[in-house]
Amino acid sequence: MQLFFQPQLPESKFLDPDESKHCIKVLRKNIHDEINLIDGKGTFYKAKITEAHHKKCKFEILETTTEKKQPFHRHLAIAPTKNMDRMEWLVEKATELGVDEISFFQSFHSERKIVKIERIEKKVVSAIKQSMKATMPKLNELLPFNSILDNKGAINKFIAYVDFDNEVHLKDHLDAHKNTLILIGPEGDFTQEEVDLACKKGFVKVSLGKSRLRTETAALAAVHLMNLVTD
Repeated sequence: MQLFFQPQLPESKFLDPDESKHCIKVLRKNIHDEINLIDGKGTFYKAKITEAHHKKCKFEILETTTEKKQPFHRHLAIAPTKNMDRMEWLVEKATELGVDEISFFQSFHSERKIVKIERIEKKVVSAIKQSMKATMPKLNELLPFNSILDNKGAINKFIAYVDFDNEVHLKDHLDAHKNTLILIGPEGDFTQEEVDLACKKGFVKVSLGKSRLRTETAALAAVHLMNLVTD
């Protein structure tokens, strides 16, 4: 099933130019054809095309379905890599797997000081359409490390740190019924001072296994584990 994205639903009755072109020119949809839409806020829409224009396709809503809400919140916080292509790939795949919020933060070894949320949002839209979801994860602007530690919404809070002597694995401490926040550090990892500060703020230092992982690989592994527990 092909999904079209229109964040102004249900007020708007038109697809934007890019979605209109794809619908009419690529998929060859015409008047009276039915299409499926999402608003990014948790609702699926079934609609019928009333004007098949390739720049401004008009539709009429036939029915709506609300996406089932999970009783927990999955929050991934990550220090972005210097290469933003890797971060965009991560956000896309994490969204496909399932995550409710993604934050970016600066730590001591961070190499990137600017994150363009607008560009990342395009990857998120593509990912929710691909994975048949109706809700976009919340994306937060780049924050200082100390600010991310003050998060009040999570009950389970973890910091993933490369320590081969640490036998506390994330998978053994996840709880499907509690809001979870997991911190993933930069390529140079967290400093010991940052780990100690996080632990003082209630975070648990956890391992993601015996391999030393790239930042985006570690983040995706954490998201996968959160979904294994909650599915």
